[in-house]
Amino acid sequence: MNEATERTSAKARVTVRPYQDADLGPLLTIMNEIIACGDAFAYDMPFTPQQMAEYLDTYPTAFVAMLNRRVAGGYVLRANQPGRGSHVANATYLVASQTRGHGIGKMLGEHSLVEARRQGFTAIQFNAVVSTNTGAVTLWQKLGFKIVGTVPNAFRHVRGRHVDLHIMHRLL
Repeated sequence: MNEATERTSAKARVTVRPYQDADLGPLLTIMNEIIACGDAFAYDMPFTPQQMAEYLDTYPTAFVAMLNRRVAGGYVLRANQPGRGSHVANATYLVASQTRGHGIGKMLGEHSLVEARRQGFTAIQFNAVVSTNTGAVTLWQKLGFKIVGTVPNAFRHVRGRHVDLHIMHRLL
């Protein structure tokens, strides 16, 4: 499952594979779509292609989900902290809005758990899951993550109100 994972459903065929340079454009589009929604990522300005490439370069591990041979999402994985905290992974996930409902987020989450374990991490921690992003919170809880802390009013939602950020954690 760490190199490529496939799932066939009545709806579509989904494959998870390592990131390739040609995936930059589609991932940039998905990232900027999520940023524009203003309800999941802290970024408030769209990324340029150079900023997206630099962002991806900060993560030594990147995978994409292919739906019917098109990039539908992806994830990046790295140590959450350097040195004495480097045994705990951190990850960011992207799923294009038009491809939701095909199990892509779940598949990326499951894939990242296997990949993190394969790389020797003992846990995964998410530092900033927006509390009102119920789809993400529910998915991570179904995959065994627990809310281990909540930072009150730490996220400025696109609708102008401040909402909580959850810190979520799972042992591998």
